[in-house]
Amino acid sequence: MHANDAQTLVLCALADGPLHGYAVNTAIEELTGERLGPGSLYGALARLESKRLIEPFDGQGRQRPVRLTPLGREVLERELRAMARVADAGLRSLGVSPA
Repeated sequence: MHANDAQTLVLCALADGPLHGYAVNTAIEELTGERLGPGSLYGALARLESKRLIEPFDGQGRQRPVRLTPLGREVLERELRAMARVADAGLRSLGVSPA
């Protein structure tokens, strides 16, 4: 999986509200059927935080939840809209009605 894909999956997992790393990966597994490896997950979390797309949220100890920032929400929406356009075009090219 590409690093940007992992970051998009993390942002999607956080769209419903703050989560800690393990819960982020559980949400990703529910969405995709697969978990991210620890390097992919924690690498994506670190990159997203450095880009100010996610931020810590009142965590204690090792269970450090993070949440989307307003910029993160905006970036996620833009990314998902672009993905939807590509998916719709691809499905039409296959002769399949978009969902």
